[in-house]
Amino acid sequence: MTSLAFAMPAEIVDPSVVAPPGDLDSNELPMESYQHLIQMLLLLESLELFWKERTDYFAAGNLTIYFSPRQLKSEHFRGPDFFVVLGTERRSRKSWVVWEEDGRYPNVIVEVLSESTARVDRGLKKQTYQDVFRTPDYFWFDPATLELSGFHLVDGQYQPLSPDASGRLWSAQLGLFLGVEKGQLRFFTPAGELVPAGLELAQRAEAAEQRAESAEQRAARLAEKLRELGVDPDTLK
Repeated sequence: MTSLAFAMPAEIVDPSVVAPPGDLDSNELPMESYQHLIQMLLLLESLELFWKERTDYFAAGNLTIYFSPRQLKSEHFRGPDFFVVLGTERRSRKSWVVWEEDGRYPNVIVEVLSESTARVDRGLKKQTYQDVFRTPDYFWFDPATLELSGFHLVDGQYQPLSPDASGRLWSAQLGLFLGVEKGQLRFFTPAGELVPAGLELAQRAEAAEQRAESAEQRAARLAEKLRELGVDPDTLK
């Protein structure tokens, strides 16, 4: 996604004025491409459906994280493509303001690479997420090349994650694998099952209904055949 300034010049602030409220609007620009938008929404939808019973997290995409030590909305902000904060209240927010959220930073961040952002995502952002955010799990995914890389924070330094036999990377924070499926970044359970999105759940329900209908039709045909042979199928139950 489009990179935002890491440290813009601070506003001229009257010291007698209190810090701005936490309900700040997001400063993020629109997603770079339709592909980026679909990828972000896919991660959000599938995780929220999978964790539908949970109320102790916040997940968002293309939303500004304000983290100015001086609590100024004009400096020190980032907008990851996708992030998850654990141990917080699940509710709507216009942005994530660290100083209004008990100092919490994301536990997991995913950046979707593009030609214009790849260098920053691999460099400056990675350094920021490691040294400032202290985000335990950081991933990036390139939808053009299908490159997937992940890092886990160990003693304050990001260490590369090793893929499993299926090429997936484990997120200890989420308790899920991240892997590529049909050209898209997806979540997988510890057992390797795909975490479905809404459309996939609907398709599964439709397929189950069709299977049930087909079984009913087969039973009806069998009953009719038995009647032709002079056997009452009801007596066989």
